Amino acid sequence: MTATCTPAGRITKSLLGYGIIAGPLYVVVALAQALTRDGFDLSKHAWSLLSNGELGWLQITNFVVTGLMTVAAAIGWHRALTSGRGRTWAPTLLAAYGVSLIGAGIFRADPAQGFPAGTPETTTFSWHGMLHFMIGGIGFGCLIAVCFVLANYFSRNGHRGMTWFSRITGVVFLAGFAGIASGSQGPTTLAFVAAVLTVWTWVTTVSIHLYRVAA
Repeated sequence: MTATCTPAGRITKSLLGYGIIAGPLYVVVALAQALTRDGFDLSKHAWSLLSNGELGWLQITNFVVTGLMTVAAAIGWHRALTSGRGRTWAPTLLAAYGVSLIGAGIFRADPAQGFPAGTPETTTFSWHGMLHFMIGGIGFGCLIAVCFVLANYFSRNGHRGMTWFSRITGVVFLAGFAGIASGSQGPTTLAFVAAVLTVWTWVTTVSIHLYRVAA
């Protein structure tokens, strides 16, 4: 007999679908720009700088669209997770990160470190650049926290693989964020790129896991 999904389950799965595709969309759009835009150096420049220049609207749109998809995924997580603190805190923290992505698109990062081409290496913070930095920091903090909240949730529910994936992702992203916040470049910047890829892979994996168990 073929299992069928309830109407509520179909809505939940649709919302979780946004969590499955949000990360790949964000990464592909950002990397495509990073590898093709004149003057951008992956080992030096943060992806937020892509919001500047004639093509800056691409990254701004990327932030906003991905943020909206992440908020939708958070609603799906809330509907799919069973009872417990994880059901409340994990979706809340993920939604906060989604809102921070939207804010990062609205409050654009300042040109810096020679990007876009012709920008001085040293620049001053504008009000919107400062807000971008603050919103990003809060969002990253929420993303780190949700990794450990779900690690605890998966541990209590006997999902050993998801438990360890969540813990490792939280540690990796915390280390990557701490490195990039220190102002270091080169290996540190590339390590943060790796951390971003890891955490988005985790969001996708969690969403797939919940999609499979949603009624």
